[in-house]
Amino acid sequence: MPDRNFNEASHAPKRRRRRRKEARPAELIEAGLLEFSEKGFAATRLEDVAARAGVVKGTIYLYFDNKEALFRAAVRSNVLPAIDSVTHLLDAYQDDTESLLRLAFQTIYARLISGEVRIILRIVLAEGPRFPEILEFYHANTISVAKRLIRRILERGVARGEFRADLDVEQPLVVAAPAIVAGLWMTTFDRLEPLDIEAYSRAHADIIMNGLLRRP
Repeated sequence: MPDRNFNEASHAPKRRRRRRKEARPAELIEAGLLEFSEKGFAATRLEDVAARAGVVKGTIYLYFDNKEALFRAAVRSNVLPAIDSVTHLLDAYQDDTESLLRLAFQTIYARLISGEVRIILRIVLAEGPRFPEILEFYHANTISVAKRLIRRILERGVARGEFRADLDVEQPLVVAAPAIVAGLWMTTFDRLEPLDIEAYSRAHADIIMNGLLRRP
């Protein structure tokens, strides 16, 4: 009869290697963001990211061809989940549009306060003009998608008679602008004057709603 303990022990290293391999992209992304934060996008080298993550130099190239690919992965794992959450919320939501938009704001602001998102925003703002590929990727996959989502929410509110009939739904950036300003503030001035993000987000929602809601 096979020794059960021996069989379990022999399979354990394989399971650990499998778990380690599955976790490795996330570890590399985390290490990459730390390198980007300390050195900037331009000065970061993939071999330094690999060293910080504790893997050999060649391993990182199994997952990312270059640092632009690493940056794209960081955006997908740290920014896009918030947009996906709002998309799913919008598709399934049954209640009034005001509460829907407030929930969307909460989701966006919850993501904005993360350190990873602040690093990504800093890279886009400071180095995007020198690296148009990362600027274009961020715009196409976050800004443009978020604009379409907000427009859908505005159209929903108008169609349901909750928002003003004369509302210009073609200007979703006006609705999103305070969140964009908050992101800019937290990546530049927060050390000098920390932003009370909870109070700020409530004020954002209240001011926007006063302009959107249909008057009795």
